[in-house]
Amino acid sequence: MVRQTNIMRRAGAGGPRGPYKKPVFVPRHPFDTVIAEPFFPRVESAPDDSALTNCLVKKNQDLTPSAQEQTSIANLVSKVQSVMDNLVVAPGETGIALEEVRQVGSWKKGTMLAGHNVADIVVILKALPTKDVCETLSKKVDEELKNAMKTEVVTKADALSISVNERGFDIANWQARVRVLITTVPQNLRKADVTENHLDYKVMQSHLAAIRHTRWFEENAQHSSIKVLIRILRDITKRFDGFEPLNPWIIDLLAHSAIMNNPSRQALPINQAFRRVFQLLASGLFLPGSSGISDPCEANHIRVHTALTLEQQDVCCMTAQTLLRVLSHGGYKRLLGLEGNATIAKEMSVWDGVVIFPLDIAYEKSNDKPEDGEDDMEEEANESETQ
Repeated sequence: MVRQTNIMRRAGAGGPRGPYKKPVFVPRHPFDTVIAEPFFPRVESAPDDSALTNCLVKKNQDLTPSAQEQTSIANLVSKVQSVMDNLVVAPGETGIALEEVRQVGSWKKGTMLAGHNVADIVVILKALPTKDVCETLSKKVDEELKNAMKTEVVTKADALSISVNERGFDIANWQARVRVLITTVPQNLRKADVTENHLDYKVMQSHLAAIRHTRWFEENAQHSSIKVLIRILRDITKRFDGFEPLNPWIIDLLAHSAIMNNPSRQALPINQAFRRVFQLLASGLFLPGSSGISDPCEANHIRVHTALTLEQQDVCCMTAQTLLRVLSHGGYKRLLGLEGNATIAKEMSVWDGVVIFPLDIAYEKSNDKPEDGEDDMEEEANESETQ
């Protein structure tokens, strides 16, 4: 009898074969019509999408900086880069040793938007940077720039202004601005101490990540369609609140995946890639349980959407589902901002007799004890962050 009871206890704790093991969390990719097309061939040919293509091309032209804007920012970047390169070789009396200077961001990638004439330059110091060091370096750069511009005809409008901030310092004139982002070599990051007036650890880490992102982009995402789609998506995220949490790096990877991640490994047409972005987001690409998009610049296959909260993931998916229905009924001009406004994501709209109501959020954070489904979502999201 005692032996039988012990066997039953062991069975209750997982059976004679050992203790119960929790199932391994396996993220899965949502259904994708492009990936699944070889298994679900089209019954009829795709409809004519030339009108959408023309609108996408026009929108890209509107978002692309003018020749004058590009020239003005290129001149300022060239001057700052030259001064920084000289400081790498000869720090001078400042004693600030520079390890490397790299251009990063949308200007370097070729995805800058019109009216946003800002270029980023990351400066890697050999020692841990403090706020005093940033101010000293900014004054030195200001001095060198003024010396270099003595031979030029400089109007009052061309005068440079320098302002120090928590990330480094900015150099600007009336036409353009260069953000100088300060960081240090990776082995120094863990030694950062706020009490010693060092720059914030996460800020310096993000500046190093920007270098990795730009290097990856130059090697993998130089196709013109990717840059066009990035500009359009960045504009859309500014107009629709549900997409606001999508940062530039997530948008870069999303555009690259939508265009290049297909069975043929050939770039998809811009109209097809544009539709695919909303299809992927609406199907749950950035929801808990989805494999999402792995960050190619980070170890351990971190999925980029795990940086978003559960509320942000839900709102992003909900907004995409609403806009996808609008897009399916020919409302692409409203999505692109060529007509109307962004209320279609939050208010009822009618398209050829079809009424489209915005969806409601599916996830609500409760201060009370979570229900089983909500608890599973929280646990799943926590597990996904460790993948």
